[in-house]
Amino acid sequence: MAHDIRGIDLEIDKPHPARIYDYWLGGKDNFAPDREAAEYAIRTSPDVPIAARENRDFLRRAVRMCAQAGIRQFVDVGAGLPTRGNVHEIAQQVDPDTRVVYVDNDPIVLAHGRALLADNRTTTVITADMREPQALLGHPELLEHIDYRQPVAVLLLAVLHFLDDEQAAAAVAAVRERMAPGSYLLISFSSDESNPEKAAEIAKTWKNTTTGIVLRRRDALVRFFEGFDLVDPGIVHPPLWRPEGSTEGTTTWMWAGVGRKP
Repeated sequence: MAHDIRGIDLEIDKPHPARIYDYWLGGKDNFAPDREAAEYAIRTSPDVPIAARENRDFLRRAVRMCAQAGIRQFVDVGAGLPTRGNVHEIAQQVDPDTRVVYVDNDPIVLAHGRALLADNRTTTVITADMREPQALLGHPELLEHIDYRQPVAVLLLAVLHFLDDEQAAAAVAAVRERMAPGSYLLISFSSDESNPEKAAEIAKTWKNTTTGIVLRRRDALVRFFEGFDLVDPGIVHPPLWRPEGSTEGTTTWMWAGVGRKP
């Protein structure tokens, strides 16, 4: 593969968030440790994969809304492995020239993403870590696609729970600072509010992964959106954000919202 990952430690002996999510979403780009961690979470709470799919559906609806609002550049941080309904597929239905940058710290994402996007001149994948937000947002290849003088949509979906409080606040602040007025911030993260005991068990799923996890309450998401105007319906569980069908059986493991920088 032209953009292979020779010489890079893939850490396939440790579960990785991107590959665990891939398993929950029905993908095949995962290894035994990823599957073991994913199955452990399912045994603890069988609706965890449902929450992952609900979050993915929220991504699609929110990206479509941003594209219809005129956003023509997107940065998806912690993008994970390619699956159906990626950001570029949705946004480029509105305007084929929309520019999209996917960011992840798993080199497998880089390899798969670049193979998938080999013929897409307006979309790319880079390896960077949101624990170093200035380096991520200033990545030379990202800057080839993204003009911060123009409105941009930045996705931080199901990723901030892999950062501690200081790291998460720094990441959001760095994004806010770079954004032009009219930009959008999309956030979702896992919560411990619906069932604290189960949440503690699920947290064990991530204990031996490459990241660990921090579960937060809804008011933490309110703070992340300081400096933004919340888009209706505000901060809700992902399936309740502008639903397109029945919301019966909605899970409560995550909070999600979209903010617009005035």
